[in-house]
Amino acid sequence: MYPERIICLTEETTETLYLLGEERRIVGISGFTVRPARARKEKPKVSAFTSAKIDRILALKPDLVLGFSDLQADIAAELIRAGIEVHVFNHRSVAEILRTIRILGGMVGCEAKAVALAGRLETHLDEIRTSAAALPRRPRVYFEEWDEPQISGIRWVSELIAIAGGEDCFPELAAESLGKNRIIADPAEVPRRAPDIILGSWCGKKFRPERVAARPGWQDVPAVRNEHLYEIKSSLILQPGPAALTEGVDEIHSRVRQWNG
Repeated sequence: MYPERIICLTEETTETLYLLGEERRIVGISGFTVRPARARKEKPKVSAFTSAKIDRILALKPDLVLGFSDLQADIAAELIRAGIEVHVFNHRSVAEILRTIRILGGMVGCEAKAVALAGRLETHLDEIRTSAAALPRRPRVYFEEWDEPQISGIRWVSELIAIAGGEDCFPELAAESLGKNRIIADPAEVPRRAPDIILGSWCGKKFRPERVAARPGWQDVPAVRNEHLYEIKSSLILQPGPAALTEGVDEIHSRVRQWNG
C-alpha cells in the first residue's frame, strides 16, 4: 500500500506530485509554496522552511512527510520521535533532481509517470544545451543567492548556468552544500572575476540591481557597466525541482542570449 496522506515541507515535492497527477495524496504543504498556484488554495500550510507546526502536522495524520536537506533535520527528528514516517531528500545537482523525481514516483506507486516526467525534463535541458552551443560567446555569470553576506554557488544553479550557455564565476563553491560555506568573504572578489551577467535571487527578498551596482568598486564590472543585472524569482531557481529545470533554466538562457545580442 502506498502513502495516501503526504505532507510536503518544501515546494519541489509538492510541484512534482501535482505534475504526476497525485496531488490528492497531499494533505499539507510549506507556506512558501507558490507552484502550482492552486496548491496554496487547496492545501493547508503547515511549515515554513526551518520551522513547522508540529501539532498541526500530527493532527493531519500523515503516513509520510517529505523534507529537504539538513536544514529540516530538527523538524524530521521531532516527527520521527512522534512516530511519523519521514523521508528527507538531499539532492543538490541536476542529476540528483531528476533522480529524486523518479524516487518520489516510486514511493507513491507511479514510477512510470515519474520516469516519463524526468525524461521530458531531460529533453528540455538537451534543447537548451543545443541552443546554447550555437551562441558565439559564453558570458561569465555571477549568481547571488543572498546579499548580506554575499552568497553564491548553489550546485544545481551552477550546472544550469553551464547548460544555458554561461560560465559560473564561482564554480568552486558548487561543491559546498551549506550556505555558510558559500559566503564570498571578500566582496572585491566579484569585481575581480568580472562577471558579464549578474543574476540575483535573494531567497524571497526582492533583488535590487541598483544596490548591487552601487557597491564600492563594482562600477567597472562588465555586468554593471553594460546593465546586465537581472532578478530570477526564488520560486524558479532556489527549489531543486521541476521549476529550476524548466522556467529557471529558461530564464538564465534568455539572459545569455540577450547578452550575445
